[in-house]
Amino acid sequence: MTPVLFVVAASLGALSRHVAHQLLRTVPALLIVNIAGSGLLGFVIGADLSRSTTTILGAAFCGSLTTYSGFSLELRRLSPRDGATFAAVSVAATCLAAHLASTLAI
Repeated sequence: MTPVLFVVAASLGALSRHVAHQLLRTVPALLIVNIAGSGLLGFVIGADLSRSTTTILGAAFCGSLTTYSGFSLELRRLSPRDGATFAAVSVAATCLAAHLASTLAI
């Protein structure tokens, strides 16, 4: 059953990312999705969940919700100055979201 749930969760994560992109259609949409996914991943890691639940929610759902490829493509599209700002804000915000959410889960 775990492989089926993994595929379903990954599909829901990717679908959620697509819906967010369609609704917002901006660079901040990518940032918002990545921050939300990182926060959720931090919560999942910090919570006392079973190994299979952590894998399904963390790797499948959060992994397909967040997007490193979109992040890297956006960096290529932006000017060097804007790209550096976007990268710094993205890394800081996603790490902060994961950290805060993991402390809330305890």
